[in-house]
Amino acid sequence: MSYSDPYERAEVNERRATSASRGLTAGLIVLGVLLFAGLAVAVWYLLQPDAPTESLRDILLIVVAFEFMIIGLALILLIVQLARLVNLLQNEVRPILDSANQAAHTMQGTSRFLSDKLVGPVVKISAGVAGFRRALDLLKFWTNK
Repeated sequence: MSYSDPYERAEVNERRATSASRGLTAGLIVLGVLLFAGLAVAVWYLLQPDAPTESLRDILLIVVAFEFMIIGLALILLIVQLARLVNLLQNEVRPILDSANQAAHTMQGTSRFLSDKLVGPVVKISAGVAGFRRALDLLKFWTNK
């Protein structure tokens, strides 16, 4: 499907994004309700007199310890990636920015030189010619056809 009008294409993309956002919101609400229902069922089961709460507690402690190990590894990876990012910014991006700054200063000098040596005199000559033509028009020596 092709759209000739860019506004029509943007409108279709906006509708798709809105629809996807609504679907995501509905999915998150359903997931939250299911988690809440599962938690309620688990609490009800553990409140029964013959429930194996001690073994379940031990299993959950092991799972939480494993989760903390995974979080620790993720934090170590995050710190390494952050160090690499800082290194990239200092050693590669800063020289590029310095080079771009130097190029901007060079362009500023070039434009100032062209303005002073080319544009300024052309404007002065054009203003003089326009003034001379206007003076001739006022004296009626110059006729427009």
